[in-house]
Amino acid sequence: MKPAACRALFSRLRELNPEPRTELAYANPFELLVAVILSAQASDASVNRVTPQLFAAAPDAVAMCRLGERRVRALIRSIGLFNTKARNIVATSRLLVQRHGGAVPRDRAALEALPGVGRKTANVVLNTVFGEPVIAVDTHIFRVANRTGLAPGATALAVEKALLRAVPAEFRQNAHHWLVLHGRYTCTARRPRCESCPIRDLCAWPDRQAGSGSASPRRRPARA
Repeated sequence: MKPAACRALFSRLRELNPEPRTELAYANPFELLVAVILSAQASDASVNRVTPQLFAAAPDAVAMCRLGERRVRALIRSIGLFNTKARNIVATSRLLVQRHGGAVPRDRAALEALPGVGRKTANVVLNTVFGEPVIAVDTHIFRVANRTGLAPGATALAVEKALLRAVPAEFRQNAHHWLVLHGRYTCTARRPRCESCPIRDLCAWPDRQAGSGSASPRRRPARA
């Protein structure tokens, strides 16, 4: 996508939603980190259904360690991969206490050293908690970037790098949230709502005029 079109795209998304926010419910950086770990291959809505009880019992890393894997597992069992996620959440909490005084670190390498935390999760935390102008590429952003021609790429990392090159600096802080929300509610995978899309005229997707339920690009992002 040409720079002028890219700027127009984000200008429109900003006009519609000047202060975009994650839809995950959290009260502190630790809770956001746990919520993002839980959100892997799960919807934000499903995560928000289990975290109130979980965070009431364990709002910080010390309390999560005390809660233990068995009780965490029982509280999140409606979430996919709950066994692995419970194990990772408790192990991550233990490392946060041992290495970082219980605090969530503002360092990519330190974040990615935590169990269950990959590049995407680290980017969400760095962006949302610490205000870093990074972009976490999930399936929604991967689809939007490829479908629209904004920042095509065969992997999540390739799309992330392309977005960082393409997105003007003034939009970079919120680009992640705008693109996630656009992919979740407008540029959906099976039935994109092209007829109500605010960036339709800027989109390079060949099927956009029909607004049909054509499938999204076959490529899928590599796991973050």
